[in-house]
Amino acid sequence: MWELDKKKIEKKKREKKREKKRSGVSQSISRFRSWIQAGATLLTNIHLPNFLKGGIYQGKGKAVCVPGLNCYSCPAASGACPIGSFQAVVGSSKFRFSYYITGFLILLGVLLGRFICGFLCPFGWFQELLHKIPTRKISTKKLKLLTYIKYVVLLVMVVLLPVLVTNDVGMGDPFFCKYLCPQGVLEGAIPLAAVNSGIRAALGALFSWKLGILVVVAVLSVLFYRPFCKWLCPLGAFYALLNKVSLLGMKVDKNKCVSCGKCAKACKMDVDVTKSTDHTECIRCGMCIRACPTNAVSFRYGFGKGKECGCHAVNPEDNKQIKQEEISENEKE
Repeated sequence: MWELDKKKIEKKKREKKREKKRSGVSQSISRFRSWIQAGATLLTNIHLPNFLKGGIYQGKGKAVCVPGLNCYSCPAASGACPIGSFQAVVGSSKFRFSYYITGFLILLGVLLGRFICGFLCPFGWFQELLHKIPTRKISTKKLKLLTYIKYVVLLVMVVLLPVLVTNDVGMGDPFFCKYLCPQGVLEGAIPLAAVNSGIRAALGALFSWKLGILVVVAVLSVLFYRPFCKWLCPLGAFYALLNKVSLLGMKVDKNKCVSCGKCAKACKMDVDVTKSTDHTECIRCGMCIRACPTNAVSFRYGFGKGKECGCHAVNPEDNKQIKQEEISENEKE
């Protein structure tokens, strides 16, 4: 009987060490998120000298899509935007569906989910920087219905219109990129027009429309947290559909959670991680991890439900013995 209890105690101690290690990694990732976002933006736009040259990088890297929303026409862009690439293929006269880009996005969605939105998207980081401007902030908790607009944008502007609305030679416009996406103006039109007089002379009503959208999104980003991500981004909508099957997700240890509500209060995406660890609006930003006073929330990677705890129940006497052994170990150190 004593041997059995001893094995249970040892197993409990090993599991506690694993949980402590996982919690430490999660804390580190969430704490350095801003640096990771900056690094991802730099890698996505690595050809910085092109801003001065007024040209667009057109090397082999443009044959590969980047994970976040980043305009192909950005002078520094190292890869292609997945949304723009998808529209270019489905809007062509030869093809009606892009298996490569769709498969690429599904793969990223299953591996990372909306972690891409929270850590790897340049335009998401841009909105967060604007939100840091000191002013009155407005909650979006009562505006949750607006989050469904991005699915309409994905279906209508990205998929249906480029296929159904075509010109005389059977080619469709990239409707989202052309009429709605503010990233194209921010990264493409403005930098290119700044150094190229020919482009400046060609700017017209469409540029004014897109610039207006960019200004509105920028102003809203100061007041609301990530408004474009929440309400309009089709790429975020696609990753959101895969959030529930994503290998990277959130985990809540029920044995540690004290139901204080601090994680839900800290979440700017209006998600209560204790109720839904795989919510479609969760961008895995880690704010809930840093807010939790008992380290009950952490990242997880792999299959399994986030609310399940890897710890097995141990009776109070065993817990006392574990604590006594931990105290003696600390005294020895």
